Amino acid sequence: MQGLAALLFPAVLMLFALAMEKVQTRIDRLAVTQDHVEEFLESAGAAQVDTLAKEGFPAALDEFRSRRMPDTAGAGRDAALSASPQRAS
Repeated sequence: MQGLAALLFPAVLMLFALAMEKVQTRIDRLAVTQDHVEEFLESAGAAQVDTLAKEGFPAALDEFRSRRMPDTAGAGRDAALSASPQRAS
């Protein structure tokens, strides 16, 4: 029994580490800095504030950034964002 535990423990530990890496990646992707928040609050419009109230800060910041980008660059970015999975807020 101890031999089985000694063989399984490293594999379970490695799987746990890989799962935590995925969780950390998601958290890092959703994390925002104080500079982002200040920039958003200084120049956000009513539509972005409404998105902030309904969907959370990451979605509102994405909408704010897409509004600031030129239409030609924003169209390709919007298509890439629509293909990505929804973010939890």
